[in-house]
Amino acid sequence: MPIAFRARSRVTLAAKALLLAAAAACASGRQTTSKTEANLVTGRGVYPRDFAVRKPQTRAERSGFTETSLHADVMMFLDSLQKTGAKINITTMGTTSMGKPIPLVIASRPLVKTATEAKRLNRPIVYIQGNIHGGEVEGKEAVLALLRELTMDKKPNVLDSIVLLVAPIYNADGNDKLGPQARNRGEQNGPAMVGERANGQGLDLNRDYIKAEAPETRASLAMFQAWDPDLLVDLHTTDGSYHGYALTYSPPLNPAAKVTGPFLRDTVLPAVKDLVKRRYNMDIFDYGNFEPNQADPKSWNTYEDYPRYGTNYYGVRGRAAILSEAYSHDPFRTRVAATYTFLWEVLNVVASNPEDFVDGSHESDRRVTAWGTTPATSPTVALRSVIASKRSQDVIIEDIACTPGDTNILEPGTRRGCRRQGKFRTVHIPVYDRFNATRERRLPYAWTFDASQVGLVALLEQHGVFLEKLDEGTSLRSERFTIDSLVKGQAFQKHTLMRLEGRWLETTPPLPGGTIVVRAGQPLGVLAQYILDPESDDGAANWNVLDASLTQGGIYPVTRVLEPIRASLTPLRPIR
Repeated sequence: MPIAFRARSRVTLAAKALLLAAAAACASGRQTTSKTEANLVTGRGVYPRDFAVRKPQTRAERSGFTETSLHADVMMFLDSLQKTGAKINITTMGTTSMGKPIPLVIASRPLVKTATEAKRLNRPIVYIQGNIHGGEVEGKEAVLALLRELTMDKKPNVLDSIVLLVAPIYNADGNDKLGPQARNRGEQNGPAMVGERANGQGLDLNRDYIKAEAPETRASLAMFQAWDPDLLVDLHTTDGSYHGYALTYSPPLNPAAKVTGPFLRDTVLPAVKDLVKRRYNMDIFDYGNFEPNQADPKSWNTYEDYPRYGTNYYGVRGRAAILSEAYSHDPFRTRVAATYTFLWEVLNVVASNPEDFVDGSHESDRRVTAWGTTPATSPTVALRSVIASKRSQDVIIEDIACTPGDTNILEPGTRRGCRRQGKFRTVHIPVYDRFNATRERRLPYAWTFDASQVGLVALLEQHGVFLEKLDEGTSLRSERFTIDSLVKGQAFQKHTLMRLEGRWLETTPPLPGGTIVVRAGQPLGVLAQYILDPESDDGAANWNVLDASLTQGGIYPVTRVLEPIRASLTPLRPIR
């Protein structure tokens, strides 16, 4: 069930909806285009046209958008911004594998320095993350400019209603491994030199959120625990189909994100889409690609729902998250402008309805804790899912002219042998951007496993899951999973993915003192289930954390407890 906006906000959004409907009814004769800057009108959400006289300037601005910022440029910009008088705090989230600090900028009015101070304001905490993929550069440049415009603005703005956290260059190592754009980012339309997708270890950071092997990921998980942002906005660039949208977006896709996913998909993102359309005449749409091909598309398909992806992970954590994907085939400056405008309106919606985001986080924590405390009330939680279409819709497609084999045609932002024509049309096709569970299970009272599973303990602690241990031996009505088969999958991210098939059997095993207990009745109960359950499609077993304990015909090392635990328990670590 989606969270409902509170009464004051419902009235606000209802009034906006009437205005937007009227604007849509009056609009006519506009040529469909993704040329963002041509569509933008004067307004505070427009990338500043006089950026050449703004102080400080990003490297992109100084170069006329022919270059992108390196890590050193970002650090110098932030230092200059602070010295110019911007009320910001600059700290570090952590350090990359190659030793670069990951800057985290805090901006609010009044200015706060710590998470404790931020929580006292009782405002939404919004975390914007740029550059998780080193070659996808416009998010980094857009959010630096946005910080400058917001913090140097003397008039009321969103900083009076939210606490803003910004990590402009999350993948600093990948960003600084500059190479030709044609090599590092295929069909991206500039700049000429961009970084690499992976981090310094060769890991895709947007596939690392469950296994948490990269120092960048571990730093972000620690930040999530400390600051607990109510909204994550993750900035990317597409690398797929030719469509008619300046930017595409997505909420958390995993069905286990039971509270925040529907809230964003059905309420927040439609409001942002309508505001962007009305105020800037800019088309944005749900993220996807044409399938099976560009020439004759039969459907529009989103990406996978695995929690290894950042926005999906944050939804399974019980928080709101938005994926932003600028259109890679548009020029660099245009992509920066589109990302800037999208962020501006996202922040406006949050700042106009602050209690909905704060209450949404509290409601998620309350519901999950209640489900785990009284499992009979728990809905089923998706552990495996399949993509499904819920609707057919008009989708704007960009026509490109291709001459196969003509290697002399090499236009920026297109594949070799192709040219953009500036022509767009709509196709009415199924939109696949929802997922249906194919394997699901209610929360138990708890999970237990032997303390010798040190890798599992470490993984859960990195995610912030609360762990306890039995002070003395006991027996509890439980379920144990018999492994009928171990199905090895593809090599991926330096792992061989694993899938388990088997059967749950009820039993009452003796549990010795020192056994690790993970109670489901905690805010991260759904995330714990995703990590611990053997039938999960993105948990500890999938990522080889438990390989030494897995044999065909054997018993999975994590037990589901079906009754309240009366025995004495001690926290494994002091409660922070």
